Formats: sequence, C-alpha cells, structure tokens
Amino acid sequence: MTAATELWTYRNLIYNLAQRELRARYKKSILGWAWSLINPASTLIIYSVVFGVLLKGQAPDMGSGREGNFALSLFCGLVVWNFFAGTLTGSISALMGAGPLLNKVYFPAACPPIANMFTIMLQAVIEGGILMVIMIALGNAGPTFLLFPLILVFVGLFGLGIGMVAAVYNVYLRDVNYLVSIMMNVLFYMTPIVYTLDVVKAELPSWAYRLYTLNPLTQFVNWSRDAFYLLQWPSLPSLLGTAAAASLTFVVGAAIFQRKARNVIEEL
Repeated sequence: MTAATELWTYRNLIYNLAQRELRARYKKSILGWAWSLINPASTLIIYSVVFGVLLKGQAPDMGSGREGNFALSLFCGLVVWNFFAGTLTGSISALMGAGPLLNKVYFPAACPPIANMFTIMLQAVIEGGILMVIMIALGNAGPTFLLFPLILVFVGLFGLGIGMVAAVYNVYLRDVNYLVSIMMNVLFYMTPIVYTLDVVKAELPSWAYRLYTLNPLTQFVNWSRDAFYLLQWPSLPSLLGTAAAASLTFVVGAAIFQRKARNVIEEL
C-alpha cells in the first residue's frame, strides 16, 4: 500500500514521462505519427502473405456470417501481442534510460516502466480503433467490442508484471535483455496469433491442449478474436481465471521489483 500511495503521489511524473516518450518517439521524423500505423500495417502484410498466402493459412467465418478473412483474424491477435511485447521489452529500456535522471532526483523506480506501459497502450488503442472501423465497415460489429478496454487492462497488468521483473534483474545482469528477446520469439509462435486455437486443439492431445491454454496470452488473443472477429463473449471461467492470473502476475512482479529496486540506483 505504501508503494501504491507513493506511485499515486508521483502520478504527474508518470504522465510527464509518458508525454516525453511520445514526443521523442517520432522526433525528427518526416512521417511522424504515421509510423504508428505503418509499422503494424507492414507486419500485418508480411505475416498475411507468408502465413495466409504462401502457407495457405485459413480463418473461420466471421461472427456476422461473412467469409473468413485471414488478415483480419491475424490483426486481432497482433493487437494483443504488440501491446504485451511493447510493455515487457519497453519496461527494460525505460528503466535503463531513466538511470541518469534517477541519479539526480529521487522518484519511484517503477515510474518509467509504468509510463512506458501507458505509451504503448495508446498505440494499442489506435490499432484497436482501426480494427473496429474495418469490422464496422464490413458489417461485422457488435456489443462484444466493449470487451476491448478490459483486454487492455489485463494485458497491461500481465505485461507490466513480467516487464518490471525483467527490468530490475537486467540492471544487475544485462544478459536478461538478450534472453527476453529470445523468449519473445519463442512465445510469439507458442501463442495462437498466426493460427487459431482450433488448430492447436486438433493437433495436441487433450492434456497438452489444457496445458497450452494455461498461457494467459493464449486467452487474451482468444478474447480479442472472439470480441472483434467472431462477435462472441469469452466464457466466464476464461474471464475470471485469466483476469486473476494477470492480476497475480502484476502483484508478484511489483513486489519483486519493489524489493530489488531499493539498490537499483547504485547499479544504474
């Protein structure tokens, strides 16, 4: 509670750090904020060509009955993945980048990772908004779109919990950053982004499939696909279980960060 109160006291600093990150992100760039659309669009096009065209990836029909569209099904997963990956990896760079400032002025070391999370969340809101507009234009829209804010909250908590642990240990052991990069590549293909959960269910034995679905990211991606593409509400056990796992990850991650960050300024 003391740590939470302290962070609330420094909420204006978190806001200013997020603003500084947003201003610096596309500074001296001709296209500026257009890159926030170009980057995810290019990733979507590449994956759609490789997995949808060359590897003949299939997508189920949309919730409205419209014929399946692999690119849109993929986009639903990428919105979640980009937010999670940006929050986790950005937490590491945010804490390292705040080193000079932390050595001059005291503030909670958790402020930079939290500010980074809000910055990445804005990007996710933009991507989610574009996805909504496309779906509405195709006549594939419904009240399940209201699930999107909940997805952002719990993906943010999950990513920030892991990101703070990785960030604080990276200060003491710089190999952590490289290990995280490798693990992110593995985790991407272990999450049903370029394929659907039905494919996994068909290929794995029941016990392995149940183990696979324990990954909160699997559930988050499925939530996004359910809400935007299939126009279905996730099951109650999935909602409650995944929300609890994300919240627990954040609490444990914050506790580890709080304990280890006491001497982080000296290491930075």
